[in-house]
Amino acid sequence: MKPPGVFAALGFRNYRLWFAGQLGSLVGTWMQATAQAFLIYQLTHSPAYLGYAGFASGAPAVLGLFGGVVSDRMPRRILLLITQTTMMILAAILAALVFAHLVEPWHIIALSLGLGIANAFDAPARQSFVAELVDRDYLTNGIALNAIMFNLARAAGPAAAGAVYGAFGAGFCFLVNAFSFLAVIVALLAIRTVASEKRKAESLRIEIAEGIGFAFGHPVIRIILLIVAMVAIFGLGYITIIPAWTVTMLGGSALEIGLLQGAQGLGALLGAFAIAAFARGSRGKMLLTGLLLFPLAILGFAMSRNVILSGLLLVAGGFFVMFVFNLANAIVQTIVPDHLRGRVISVYTLCFLGTMPIGSIVAGAIAEWKGELFTVILGGVVLSVFAVSAWFLARPLRARD
Repeated sequence: MKPPGVFAALGFRNYRLWFAGQLGSLVGTWMQATAQAFLIYQLTHSPAYLGYAGFASGAPAVLGLFGGVVSDRMPRRILLLITQTTMMILAAILAALVFAHLVEPWHIIALSLGLGIANAFDAPARQSFVAELVDRDYLTNGIALNAIMFNLARAAGPAAAGAVYGAFGAGFCFLVNAFSFLAVIVALLAIRTVASEKRKAESLRIEIAEGIGFAFGHPVIRIILLIVAMVAIFGLGYITIIPAWTVTMLGGSALEIGLLQGAQGLGALLGAFAIAAFARGSRGKMLLTGLLLFPLAILGFAMSRNVILSGLLLVAGGFFVMFVFNLANAIVQTIVPDHLRGRVISVYTLCFLGTMPIGSIVAGAIAEWKGELFTVILGGVVLSVFAVSAWFLARPLRARD
């Protein structure tokens, strides 16, 4: 008997193992992301370096097109074991550099690049793997629970990083992350899935072209890809400069940085719960509504000079942006056929993770040039104009259940 409502997908043993393992690992991942951003800002006192680190971690997302092909060719569980182990080793190296007092900004950027390469193969497999863990009727719920899991970690990880960083230093944040990967590795070893039938492999060029052709040839997926890219570039760029914003605009420290970044995760968590509980039809309209409201929260954040109010506005922003990303993922996954799932998801991931580094480096450069306030306001205004245009022009998506 399957649990009702929000937690229906947890009725499947494999999904329960995956959920528990990923949750433990992702808390460590968010601890590292938060501590790493503050560490590089402490070392350089430059918002531009925050952008460089964000660019380094996201630029390899273009390799996700190859990752999608690999995900469709080999067992995704095995691929995930390889990528998760690689990420664990990278986190351990960064921890060792900090403990040895040898860490330099270029170390952080180089390891971020390595993490981005591993993630380019991990992300398509991880997002497609849900379809192997639950029955198809529970796929949308499984995707929603994935978002809940991700944002539980996104709320807890940065707050924990702020406390640990302040008390023990950055090295312990990275060390915790390295050990946290053991949770998902153990879960993957315990999961037993039925091997899906693999088609005859074509050349990489043909298989990548097939995935890209389907993604951009479908009118709804094409609109979703544009929306995801615009939000990633103009809506998430401000996240890159939160350490600089917190110090210069709010007079905060590592603790406040962790709390503010955790506030985004809390909002996204609440949004994911709302989608899992209430998203029954009209998903296209819900996505576009979130797209309209998200930039308003960004602009409100730009005007705030109070840590508590800023945190509440970040909660609101996280809530509304979750309607965009969660429902975009769910709609794409319900459209794509199984034999193309990994490749189409790799295109989706490229439009998300591959454009985030553009937003990161642009936000960092503009903040260095014109200041953090101008950067956040510019992103909010551009995204507001795009959201209004999308509401009136994206009719195929607005009609999507």
